[in-house]
Amino acid sequence: MSAPGRPKRESSLGEAVAQRQEGTAMIAAGARLVYLMGASGSGKDTLLRLARASLPDSDCIKVARRIITRPGSADEPNLEVTAAQFEQMRQAGGFAMHWSSHGLLYGIGIEIDDDLSRRQVVIVNGSRRYLPQALARYPGMSVVQIHVDRDLLAQRLAARGRETPEQIGRRLAQAVPDGDPDVPPPGALHKLDNNAAPEAAAQGLLDIARGLLAR
Repeated sequence: MSAPGRPKRESSLGEAVAQRQEGTAMIAAGARLVYLMGASGSGKDTLLRLARASLPDSDCIKVARRIITRPGSADEPNLEVTAAQFEQMRQAGGFAMHWSSHGLLYGIGIEIDDDLSRRQVVIVNGSRRYLPQALARYPGMSVVQIHVDRDLLAQRLAARGRETPEQIGRRLAQAVPDGDPDVPPPGALHKLDNNAAPEAAAQGLLDIARGLLAR
């Protein structure tokens, strides 16, 4: 009596294997990963806050939470850890990406691979300096470069009140890269203007993310 049911079970097993293989491929390619880059003062945190606020819990788009050796803020509710805790997480394989900048340690948790395997679109707050390493792990990801005019960038940095004029000058010097970043296929480069209302740029970011849902 059990023989007639065997083909169905074998079919289900084959489908499960195919789904696992597809999930593994999604992780490896990063086809649904959005890597957001922008200079200090370009508004990355604000755009991600606006994007996060507009996404329902049931949405297939997720903004990854960063792990940083500094307290969180209203714009970025990052997980704060000590340098020792960060190193423990790194040694345990807890990061999909990690880098250092301006004396701080930044990480993206390995759990984004689970999200990608479930065919979710994941947006991460990345770093231009770490881009080559990120592309090596996720060659098919979509890279979004925020553009802000230099004068406006200087105004935003001054308004934050975090740096001295000398520090602002150094940040501005770093904020003007030589040409576009190299994003070879199957990756893609998108440019996002954030000189006007941040709500418009946040919507543009979400439009890019939603465009990946068909992949």
